[in-house]
Amino acid sequence: MPEFRKTFAIRLRFAMERLGYAPRPSVLEREFNLRYWGKPMTLHGVRRWLRGETMPSNDKIKVLAEWLGEAPQDLGFGENGLKNAQERQNRLISTYGYQEHELMEAFLSLPVAQRRMVREVILTFARDAQRERTSVELERQLKTGDGHKG
Repeated sequence: MPEFRKTFAIRLRFAMERLGYAPRPSVLEREFNLRYWGKPMTLHGVRRWLRGETMPSNDKIKVLAEWLGEAPQDLGFGENGLKNAQERQNRLISTYGYQEHELMEAFLSLPVAQRRMVREVILTFARDAQRERTSVELERQLKTGDGHKG
């Protein structure tokens, strides 16, 4: 088995775990097929990716990379892909405190359906907060005249 396929499988599994997904064929099949507009992948096909037996085509690597928050070249072919992902994880770990780690551990222990629900709640709050910040900033600009050109 060629080494590049093995290292791809390692990078793929690591990237899935980093986002809280179990690196199992059923999870990969479901998540990939939700995002891919071509012919769906089979359970057997994605299992071969995870085992390092085959490599996905470039269009599929791009979909995987977008889902997993990786650069396609790093996920698919980069020698530094695993190293870069581990460095990002270490930076995140050192950035946050105990409470955030505890929260993430609890989040990652939830079943996938509940994680999705929690994620949507958090994203909704984040969008609302961003709208509020934008609104406050616009109001400040109107009061001070910063936003008026003329």
